[in-house]
Amino acid sequence: MNRILIVEDEERISSFVAKGLKAEGFTPTVVADGITGLDYALTGEFDLMVLDIGLPGLDGFTVLERVSAERPALPVIVLTARDSVTDTIAALEGGAADYMSKPFRFGELLARVRLRLRSPGDAAPDDEITVGDTRLDLRRRRAFVGDKEVELSAREFALAEVLMRNQGLVLSREQLLSQVWGYEFDPGSNVVDVYVGYLRKKRRRAVSTVRGLGYRVQ
Repeated sequence: MNRILIVEDEERISSFVAKGLKAEGFTPTVVADGITGLDYALTGEFDLMVLDIGLPGLDGFTVLERVSAERPALPVIVLTARDSVTDTIAALEGGAADYMSKPFRFGELLARVRLRLRSPGDAAPDDEITVGDTRLDLRRRRAFVGDKEVELSAREFALAEVLMRNQGLVLSREQLLSQVWGYEFDPGSNVVDVYVGYLRKKRRRAVSTVRGLGYRVQ
């Protein structure tokens, strides 16, 4: 079970990430300032670190510099509200394995975490998902029903991907909201229902409703 250090001072975000990672079988540890984060990163037995840049006590770039120098084998995913090209380059050149801007989708963060934890000899993730006559080309972000290509928006594609990866399982609106839209969306929003409707218009009976529980594909 991989141990992940989350260094993030916004409790709403750190809680969102920690809960999502725990549900996926990881063991997350959360700290809220740069000094403690650096101490944990250098002394703890963590497999990966998710690091914010705007931290109290010690900024994320300084933490990243120290970790890269003293624990270069620890992969670091920078997660920050700063999205300028300059900051992106600084993070990657400073030793970060990856860089994500806020707001973000948990599903994308999860994919990057799994990618950075994969050993060189591990098999690459599938490039396609197929359920019935529906196929998603993950590399090219294209969807097909039978031999016919179906146009999906980026959010529709992400929703279809999460549902198809969990074929046969019932996913609640809250689970879909967190994995596809991210922490910044209101839990009471009906956006999931709206986008399920969009998918159904493009493929009849694409997603079934389990009354009172959520949605699934079979």
